Order: sequence, then structure tokens, then C-alpha cells
Amino acid sequence: MLQTPRAYRGMVTSPHHLASQAGLSVLQDGGNSVEACVAVAATLAVVYPHMTGIGGDGFWLVSEPDGSVYSINACGAAGENVSTALYRDQQLEAIPWRGPLAAITPAGTISGWQAALARSGSTLPLSRLLRDAVHYARAGVSVTKGGAEVAASKDAELREVPGYSDVFRPGGAPLKDGQQLMQPALGRTLERLCADGLESFYDGPLAADIAADLSEAGSPITAADLKNHSADQPEPLSLRIKGAELFNTAPPTQGLTSLMILALFDRLGADGVDEFDHVHGLVEATKQAFIRYREIGLGDPAFMSQDAQSQLDDSEQLDKLAQNIDRQNALPWPHRTAAGDTTWFGAVDHEGRVVSSIQSIYFEFGSGVVLPRTGIVWQNRGASFRLKPDGWNSLKPGRKPFHTLNPALAKFDDGRIMAYGTMGGEGQPQTQAAIFSRYARFGVPLQQAISAPRWLLGRTWGEQSVSLKLENRFPARLIEQLKEAGHDVEVLGSFETVMGHAGAVCRHADGLIEGATDPRSDGAVAAW
Repeated sequence: MLQTPRAYRGMVTSPHHLASQAGLSVLQDGGNSVEACVAVAATLAVVYPHMTGIGGDGFWLVSEPDGSVYSINACGAAGENVSTALYRDQQLEAIPWRGPLAAITPAGTISGWQAALARSGSTLPLSRLLRDAVHYARAGVSVTKGGAEVAASKDAELREVPGYSDVFRPGGAPLKDGQQLMQPALGRTLERLCADGLESFYDGPLAADIAADLSEAGSPITAADLKNHSADQPEPLSLRIKGAELFNTAPPTQGLTSLMILALFDRLGADGVDEFDHVHGLVEATKQAFIRYREIGLGDPAFMSQDAQSQLDDSEQLDKLAQNIDRQNALPWPHRTAAGDTTWFGAVDHEGRVVSSIQSIYFEFGSGVVLPRTGIVWQNRGASFRLKPDGWNSLKPGRKPFHTLNPALAKFDDGRIMAYGTMGGEGQPQTQAAIFSRYARFGVPLQQAISAPRWLLGRTWGEQSVSLKLENRFPARLIEQLKEAGHDVEVLGSFETVMGHAGAVCRHADGLIEGATDPRSDGAVAAW
């Protein structure tokens, strides 16, 4: 088992080693952890394009040295010309997952960088923060094994999407492991952002190029949609449990789900890590939390029937939900879950500022639409909308789609501050619960808590199964106990990407920093 990396001056973790190094170099040049995470985010957009990009959305949780915690929700809403009529006219019964009619929300990622840098008192120039990302876009980067596997498996559905093949099928074939991927147009776009400011993504010549490309591809997003977009800074959701205060992002994210799972598990007894009571308890808590979020219409807060924080403050309701959990038997589970591909990353600086950040283009390569003037891969987050006149996550102009994204943060009573998260759609809160409970309740070292076998209730990429999937490194006896309890168990391989690409950093009260990265990813912890 890998040892947990430790340091005192600063630390960065991300799902790609080059991005982690880019963030660390910013810390070494005097930047703070927010600046480091912007460098990580920009680099990931270049070196991990199947998972993230500047054409997607992002969310931030930041714990400042003075103890305050703030959040940034940088997500786009359905464009002004986007409605059910658009798809009815095309004789479509659902929003396509790929192509220009899936690219229906502005990209919020850059607005999140802008808000985070302004809030943190950034001093380094953008040209320094985006330096490594520009270099890798222009000089090329080696395609990862995971990236090549995704490109091959999704080639049939992506190769005819406007702009995709021009960048991601060089030579007329899917990307291969170790192939040098060049993205000069994206490099020029990053340089334009450095020269003209991040706001130029939404208003100005760059924004005009983006809008023109979207229009020519067939997307309904307009220049006005870009100009009208801005990041929000709502109060983060919070929850008090034994020994810690937990934080996550407010709707339209599923941060409420992640916190509710831990609130319910806090009310359950579990004797040992990764034993039946632990795994069964968290799986059943997940079911109750997922049922509850559907009941209250979790998504755009303007359309929710109940306030998210009130759900966490209502101890009586949480007690009742916990009482719904059968400690010995599984609740039958025909539940439709959501897919998604994402990158989580975190950093700690020498002042004690702790950042938990996540950004995504939703599916692998998002909508697949690649804008020729700018090299931007556009997200398909809006494809999660339902083509219904009303109700949960129904499509309406100006409405924000439900987001699986949710970065997590915990402040322990002993002074530790932990940022953690993962990619993986609705698997995100489940992986967060596994990592946090192992580390916080059972004292498992941070790296071991992430490397240990994981489970996932619900679908895997490209499938609709709702089974309880477990990596095969769990003890055979536990697997049999879960089957006997009524769980529809499916055993997978040893280190499965579908279980997420998780990471964590934790700062102790004495200044010691610990970090971890996921062996299921191409990530690394970078520290000094």
C-alpha cells in the first residue's frame, strides 16, 4: 500500500501528474492555493481533455486562513433560445447526449476562475498561471492510457460531431496511448485570455469567436447567453457531525446528497472499516439520500420546493430517514442514475488556505463539439434536462441543470482541514462517503482510504444497470454477506475507473499537510 505523502510548505493533488506539477510550481513562485488550482484547472483542460475543459462548468470550496469558508458555483443556464419546442421541431423525444443540440448551456468554468482569483487576492499574472497549459497545448502532450481507451470506446458516437475529428482523430483514427496530442487553437485561446482577461471569454472578440463557432456548429447558444453569464457565490451547505463540520456546494449541485449520506451514516453504528455494517450502512444511506433529493427537486434553487440547508438542519427528519434504513436487509433499488466525467483537484498553501475544486464537461469529451477558432470542447451538461413542461430538472430557458459535481471540505474539531472529492457522476457522493468514513471514523491513512477497494450503487459508463458494483479486492465473505442481505451485487476488476478518480489534501493544526491521489487515475501528489 502506498504511503501518504506529507509536507509543510504546500501541496497539490490532481488526476494528472503534469497538472499537479503545474500547480506546485505556482506555489513555489509565491502563489496561493487558489492560483495553484487555476493553473491545475487550465493544465487539465489540455492534458485531460476527455474529462474536462474550459468549455465546461466548475465549482469551488475554499477555506481561508481566518477560518471562513466560501463557495463559487460557476455553471451555465439553458440559453435564451433553448426550450422544449427546439426539440419538438426536430421530432426528438429527449435531448441528444452528443452534438450541437447537446451544447445548450454557456460554459461557467472561466467565470469560476475569475471569481476565485478575485476573492483570494491573487497577485500573479494570468500569463504565469496559464503558462504550463499554454505550453502543453502548443508543444503537445502524451495521451494517457485512460484517455486513449475513452477515445476508442466513444469514437463511433463522436467522430461525426462538428470539430471533433479535426482535433481528436489526427490521421483519421482515434487517439492512441502515448500519441502526441497537439491543440494549437486551444493554446492561442489561453494566450488570448492572458492578454485580454478572463472576462473576454464572455464579452469581446474572443466571445464573438466562441458564439460564431457555436452558431455555425448548430448550437442554440448566443453571444447574449455568454454575456449574461456570471458565477454565483452562495453560502456553502454545512453539516455538523461527530468530530467535524462538513461543507459542500449548494444547488444546483448534489452537495446536499453527499452531506445527507454522511448525516445518516453518523446515526448508524459500524464496528469496523469495510465490514458489512460499514458498506451496507453507507449504501443504504445513499439510497435514502437519493430518494430525498428527488422528492425535493434538487437542482436549480429557483425551482426547488424546499431549501437545501433546511434539509440538513432538520435533525428530526434526518433521524426518520436513518430509521428507514434496515441494518440487515437491502432496500430494492430501481433507480436511474446519472453519468458524468469530471476532474477534482485540491491544494494547500503555506498560509493554510485549503481549496477543493471540481470542473467538468459532463460526458467524455462533453457534447463532442470542438470550436474550430478556439479549440474549445463544449460541454453537454444541458443534456441532463428533461423534456417535460414542469417538474424535476425540466428544460426551461435560463434554468440551471442539476449537477452531479460537488467538491467537499471538512473542518475537524482537532484543527485539521480536509479537501476531498472525485469524478464519477452520482458515484461522487458514494466515493466521498467511503473516503471520509475510512479516514475520519476508522483512522485509515489518507492514501490507503483512497486506494482501498470501492463500491458504486448504480450505472457504469454506457450502461443502465442499477446493481451494487464492488471491486474484487473486497473480502469474499463481505461480498457474500451483501448478497445475502438482498443487494444485487456485481463484482468488477481490481482498480476500476468507474469508481472515480479521487483525491484529498488535509492540513493539520501544526501545519503538516497530507495528500493522496487515486491509483485509478493518472494523478500525482506534488508537494514541497
